[in-house]
Amino acid sequence: MAFVQHTIKLPVWRRRLLLVLVMAGLGALVGRAIYLQSLNKAFYQKQGDARYTRSLTLYAHRGTITDRSGEPLAMSTPVESIWANPVDATTTPAQLEKLARLLNLRQDEIAKKLENHNREFVYLKRRISPELANQVMGLRIPGVYMQREYRRYYPAGEVTAHLVGFTGLDEKGQEGLELKYQDWLSGKAGSRHVIKDRQGHIVEDLEAVKMPQDGHKLVLAIDRKIQYLAYRELAKAVEMHKAAAGAAVVLDAKTGEILAMVNLPTYNPNNPNNIGGKSRNRAITDTYEPGSTMKPMTIAFGLESGKYASETQLNTAPGTYKIGPATIHDHENYGVLSVAQIIQKSSNVGASKIALSLEPQYMWGILNQLGFGTKTGVEFPGEVSGRLRNYKDWRPIEQATMSYGNGISVTLLQIARAYTTFANDGELLQVTLIKSKDMPVGQQVFSAATAKSVRAMLELVVQPGGTAMKAQVMGYRVAGKTGTAHKPGVGGYQDKYIASFVGMAPASNPKYIVAVMIDEPSAGQYYGGAVAAPVFSAVMGATLRMMGIPQDAPNNNIILPSPNAVEVKEAA
Repeated sequence: MAFVQHTIKLPVWRRRLLLVLVMAGLGALVGRAIYLQSLNKAFYQKQGDARYTRSLTLYAHRGTITDRSGEPLAMSTPVESIWANPVDATTTPAQLEKLARLLNLRQDEIAKKLENHNREFVYLKRRISPELANQVMGLRIPGVYMQREYRRYYPAGEVTAHLVGFTGLDEKGQEGLELKYQDWLSGKAGSRHVIKDRQGHIVEDLEAVKMPQDGHKLVLAIDRKIQYLAYRELAKAVEMHKAAAGAAVVLDAKTGEILAMVNLPTYNPNNPNNIGGKSRNRAITDTYEPGSTMKPMTIAFGLESGKYASETQLNTAPGTYKIGPATIHDHENYGVLSVAQIIQKSSNVGASKIALSLEPQYMWGILNQLGFGTKTGVEFPGEVSGRLRNYKDWRPIEQATMSYGNGISVTLLQIARAYTTFANDGELLQVTLIKSKDMPVGQQVFSAATAKSVRAMLELVVQPGGTAMKAQVMGYRVAGKTGTAHKPGVGGYQDKYIASFVGMAPASNPKYIVAVMIDEPSAGQYYGGAVAAPVFSAVMGATLRMMGIPQDAPNNNIILPSPNAVEVKEAA
């Protein structure tokens, strides 16, 4: 049987339509390829890179903070942080349980972080020991990695907390010198752009590694040994007198360097949680009325004016002095006193009479030169300037009360700095928390004769008849002044006190200045001579002996008060 071959002949229009459709499909594919590889190339490259490339931060090593001898006060130690990429992370129930146990976290807390696929980086636990981090990595969980970081450690703990401060989780300064010198200490982080496989192993570097620049070292003027003994003695006094707070400053009298600055209450910077108001460096950030520690300045004003000499006599009887409706009181009626005895007995009446004999503008000018009403220049975070009102606003009673430290507010560092004039023949020194390389250039405020004369008067304060016999130091002559001031409050002065003492030694050629302030002593004693002077004696004595300063007095120089002697007190 023969087969007949039939040929189907399509219409021309159908063939042409099929060709057009094939060509259109091909054009669409070509257009899509061009779109993906050219017009929208960056987006898809970014999506691809996100799945296998990583930009790693190479953290800079934060600079060390040391005392003047190189003893570390703040240093960074290596720690590890555990992080995960939720897109890649997969865990079995057993792995999740072990991971939660190692990191001391709840399983549901970890699971919630790993379920967030909108993020490619999430911390699971920061700042753990390298040993613990290695245990975590030993679980071999895909998408879980460790990263080297640094944790700040403070060897001196609460002793230097108010000065050094502390850093946060990212090693950024939060308080104190850590905050002030953040840029100097932090350095600059580096980076490394790499390809990683699904197990987190680095396969290849995509570009040259940008190395981190480590932070700089910061050398303070602080002497860690002096800092510790000042802290120890201040803590004893605050506890003994049941005080609300306290502060102490030790200055190098020849350079203005701050060798110690301590405050109570304090905190542990290695665990700075719930510190509240304890982080305040009261010696710089808090003001108070200095009381009679201001009288040496008043006496110096009088001597500089030429109206008075150390032996000039003033009548302070009957122990009161009426100025308008107000009355100024001494602790008792001292009668006729020389200018030197006004300092020794701490007579408010005598100081007021000297002040009121001087022009307000003259007094204000020198107080301003001494740095009152302005910041000291140490540039510590939170430093305040205190309060010195313009002389044009002074009333006579205000000029009088300022002569014995009422109606003016200062910081403990300001008053300590002002006493550098008496230690350096009238030159006021700039104070610094950073170790000095060059000898400072002082500002002449008083003549050398005035400064030496006032220093001699201040020696009388610690001798029989003075207000601070407990400030004496065995083997050394001491010059200083007590202060006992009512605390101002709403509606006037409160029945609370600030006891203080500022002094220097050896008096023949002062090497150190120590200022002590005890806030609200409440165990019975509140006079500066009873509360603050013993702290000065202990700190100054130990410092002089530790630093090998030659004695300028015999070992039997301490004069104990007679059992029958009446204690000399100052009016608050």
